[in-house]
Amino acid sequence: MTHSVAASTKPAELAVLLPGTGSDEVFVRSVFEVPLAAVGVRALTPGPRPGPRLGESYLDVLDEAAADAPVLAGGISFGAHLAAEWALRNPDRCAGLLLALPAWNGDPGDSPAALAARLGADAVRAGGVETALAALTGSVDPWLAAELGRAWRGYGSGLADSLLVAAGRRAPTVAELSEIRVPVGVAGCVDDLVHPLAVAKLWAGAFAHAHLCTTRLDIVGADPEALGRAAVLAWLRAGGRPVI
Repeated sequence: MTHSVAASTKPAELAVLLPGTGSDEVFVRSVFEVPLAAVGVRALTPGPRPGPRLGESYLDVLDEAAADAPVLAGGISFGAHLAAEWALRNPDRCAGLLLALPAWNGDPGDSPAALAARLGADAVRAGGVETALAALTGSVDPWLAAELGRAWRGYGSGLADSLLVAAGRRAPTVAELSEIRVPVGVAGCVDDLVHPLAVAKLWAGAFAHAHLCTTRLDIVGADPEALGRAAVLAWLRAGGRPVI
């Protein structure tokens, strides 16, 4: 059964942005809030509800937010996957998509992001959160280590399960993405090995009305809004309608 997602006739005033794997609402807000305010859209950034129902809890937030009017949906990595999944299920309630750093299509397999999440879950279960974070410090940039430190500690005892939920959840396939007709902004980083730019290009090419804008991880580390600006600019170029 085909679920073609058609564009809303009225600009959306609210965007729901979902965090990536092991991330939180603080980072998503730092990425999207100001760029969206510049086009008159308010950002709703729900925090994670750790555990096996992590994905469903985010989809529930989207359902609630779109109860009265269509919303923009989006997020980073796992959050982008969920937003696209929700758009496919809700053709009358999605006004557009803002998708940053998609990580795979269809089954995750051994994609870099899924593999990293599984390894993270194993490390947390083997030695605890602090030991796992200490092991990360030398392998990622300091800004990312700081972001993960805050977010991972916030997940508490549900961290490992949450990482595995993200690592194992199927993302929309290219064929499914092609059913979506709303304007879609895709943002990728040219230097991100965990979220390869090739995946972002594949996503952008699959949608009927999409555009891809890029930035760099080192820029995002100094200015998180750079990633949000890339996604919002791509959405505008794809036909997104600002409120102001």
